[in-house]
Amino acid sequence: MKSELYELCQRVPDLAAKVRTEEATKHGLVLPFIKALGYNVFDPAEVVPEFIADIGEKKGEKVDYAILMDGKPILLFECKTCGEQLEPQRAIQLQRYFQGVASVRFGILTDGLVYRFYSDLERPNVMDAKPFLEINLQSLTDDDVEQLRRFSKQSFNVADILGTAGALKYTREIRQLLETEFDTPSDDFLEFLTRRVYGGNFTKAALARFVPIVQKALREFVNGRITRTLEAARDLQASGRAAEEAESAGTGEELVTTSHELQGYYIVKAILSPHVDLGRVAIRDVQSYCGILLDDSNRKPICRLHSNDQNKLRLGLFDAAKQEERVPLQRVDDIYKYADRIREVVRSYDSQEKV
Repeated sequence: MKSELYELCQRVPDLAAKVRTEEATKHGLVLPFIKALGYNVFDPAEVVPEFIADIGEKKGEKVDYAILMDGKPILLFECKTCGEQLEPQRAIQLQRYFQGVASVRFGILTDGLVYRFYSDLERPNVMDAKPFLEINLQSLTDDDVEQLRRFSKQSFNVADILGTAGALKYTREIRQLLETEFDTPSDDFLEFLTRRVYGGNFTKAALARFVPIVQKALREFVNGRITRTLEAARDLQASGRAAEEAESAGTGEELVTTSHELQGYYIVKAILSPHVDLGRVAIRDVQSYCGILLDDSNRKPICRLHSNDQNKLRLGLFDAAKQEERVPLQRVDDIYKYADRIREVVRSYDSQEKV
């Protein structure tokens, strides 16, 4: 599934430039997406185009696609032309279909590039006004792939998806709210902060004076967190280098950790962040490679970054037996494609210690 999704993502720019109609969007983008999830798009008992959903007194209403499992629809797709804005009103038709098909708990509104996933988290059998998940094929991440895996034919489980949907929905909405407040603080947010630091008369004029102060404080707070993260990374890097100084002492060459190597280190930490205390992930740079280790131990290599004279990057991946396989990288972000293997080798080290 993962390889098919990334392959589709690579074709998206070319496909998006060619499709001009809703039908072309369905055939060029949506059906390959459904196929990547493991469903047989050529089996009308599994993927039904123009699925008929009787809605109240309206008979014969059709939804673009329905995914069936055990003869019952489990997913509904409402498709729009590629590039068309997926405004909230676009979901109204999907909302009607959702109410008309009792076995369905999930509806997807898409233009072939962006996929918005809806459910009935707030009221049973009434589709929520806001999606709990949004996937953009133009910026697909490994975390997105893990969320999509829940909707695949192999893994589909209503209870499992609903168990995470609420947290996804409200985390997404809170993050969007914080982004808005960061750029343009609302009166309520300003008042919430100001009342805790200002002892004078609370007037509109006083509130207005605090707008630039709050914005400046927010920027300094975020910049401070970023600075501390970078400093912590440099400290880890320095501690790792100390153990390797003997290797480079006789060469007369100074070790320089490149921006690509540091970026790769941060990507590996991002991949492992939901599963491992990031203080356990260390970086060590030696003459022949840049190593990323678990617990700052050479006995627990997570991966390595290699570069030759042409600055071509290769990623060294390890199995449980610590055998290294080197794979080429077109760019550092390609490390995300190997997230599963990176997480697996860390899990293997931890499981070995438990034994």
